[in-house]
Amino acid sequence: MQNFKFILFSIAVLGVLGLLGYWAILTIEPGSVYVEREKQRQLEEQKVALQKEVEELKSQIALSGKTQILKEEPVKESETTSDSVSLKYQSLINDLQKLMDDKVLMREKSRGTRVGTVQTFLNIYYGTDKKVDNNYGAGTKTDMLNFQKAEGLKADGETDPATFLKMIDWLKKNS
Repeated sequence: MQNFKFILFSIAVLGVLGLLGYWAILTIEPGSVYVEREKQRQLEEQKVALQKEVEELKSQIALSGKTQILKEEPVKESETTSDSVSLKYQSLINDLQKLMDDKVLMREKSRGTRVGTVQTFLNIYYGTDKKVDNNYGAGTKTDMLNFQKAEGLKADGETDPATFLKMIDWLKKNS
């Protein structure tokens, strides 16, 4: 009887050990799987941190953009809407304003990035995607003549402060 109890106890212990071994085999993962899972967890943490940083930067950009616009161009009381603060073409308006303030005159054969600013405006005005080559050629002159005629300006194809002002007004109305 002693042997029978011993054998029965041994079988029970071996069964429990067998079940523990089976469980260990099923739940223990290889080292490479653990390493990959750990990397994934770290990347997910970095992603969350970066998303928070992006949101903070977006809000800072939005605030600084509104502040910059308000500094550069005072808003009249009648224009205190969110649209007047965040115009679609604000950087182009700022560039044109600088050209107007500097009393720049452009005509055929003018060259440079200032000409590119005018060409960018003309592309927007006409809804085209002509190449901005920073060269005030015959095509730019023709487009400017047509713009000046359409807007009631002296149509000479030359871009002067009065033309810049009309361009700025048009952009503000169409932002």
